[in-house]
Amino acid sequence: MTFAPSANLLLRVFTRCSMCALGAFACQGGQTTTTAEQTPAPSLAPPQSCPTSFADLAERSDSALAFIETVQAPPEEEGTHGLGSGFVIEPTGLLLTNYHVVRGALAVSVKIKERDYAAKVLGFDAPTDVAVLKIEANGLDSLELGNSAQIRVGDWVIAMGNPFGLSHTVSAGIISAKGRTRHDVDLDPSGYYNFLQTDAGINPGNSGGPLLDLGGRVVGMNTAIRAGANNIGFAIPIDMIRALLPSLVREGKIRRSQLGVVADTLDPERARQLGISTGATLVGQVVAGGPGDEAGLRSGDIITEFDGKPVDGKEMLRWLASIGGVGRKVPLKVRRGPRTLELWVVLTELHGD
Repeated sequence: MTFAPSANLLLRVFTRCSMCALGAFACQGGQTTTTAEQTPAPSLAPPQSCPTSFADLAERSDSALAFIETVQAPPEEEGTHGLGSGFVIEPTGLLLTNYHVVRGALAVSVKIKERDYAAKVLGFDAPTDVAVLKIEANGLDSLELGNSAQIRVGDWVIAMGNPFGLSHTVSAGIISAKGRTRHDVDLDPSGYYNFLQTDAGINPGNSGGPLLDLGGRVVGMNTAIRAGANNIGFAIPIDMIRALLPSLVREGKIRRSQLGVVADTLDPERARQLGISTGATLVGQVVAGGPGDEAGLRSGDIITEFDGKPVDGKEMLRWLASIGGVGRKVPLKVRRGPRTLELWVVLTELHGD
């Protein structure tokens, strides 16, 4: 797995979208057609969902796209230069990018609409690979943050950025999968990953650029690619980034909380027998004296909800616990044998992982 650290308008326009629904249908100029030999079948999507062009969307969003150049620590006498992407989220000069784009930089410069700005790294979080930049500017065009939880596999998206230094590049595709974790993506195992997977073209230099839905809302931040693969790219869901933003802007870092348990995957057959979600998480070990221990959690308990949110796998539990808030008292819904319990846990600060 490699990062996509570094876009002339390279616009992939779909003027004809064949096989838009499945098998029998083709979108052409917004009309549905069939051949004489084919028997019409119910369409899985209305014909208008097959766009004839992404040009308006690309033009509308391009003015908020940033070309990021960094000067890295010099290995010998001259510093090396890095390239990446970013995007404006507030008219007052707040931008998002990947942390690996600006990591170790002696200087960061940002180009927006052909104007250069010196940028300050306002805050960063290495475990999620997110960084917030600040430039001295007002009245900038910005992108609206969308909802990555609501986007579905198969939805259209476009990726924007500066691959290989080719500024203002646009590529299009769909959401190929959701919920890709550190077990699916060969990155630092201590990180927090819940990637959107897309087949929109992502290359080195796209890192930090926006992944947009058809309404022009940011649903993810382009981050990594599968080396040697064909159109397998990964984006950080915007919902994850939104959860970090207040602390990154206010404090420049994230203070993570912890539950104090070692979680295991619940066997799907056991979950079925108990009539609970297969994503519920089994408590494998409770750290003595930790928050979970103090709250009464036991090894073998099954956590189905954390702070009112359904738990969908151990990686989600780890993420929810980490952003739950140091010192906060949160409810857990726990299955213990035939009983369903509500336990309250006071989260403590996580040091290391």
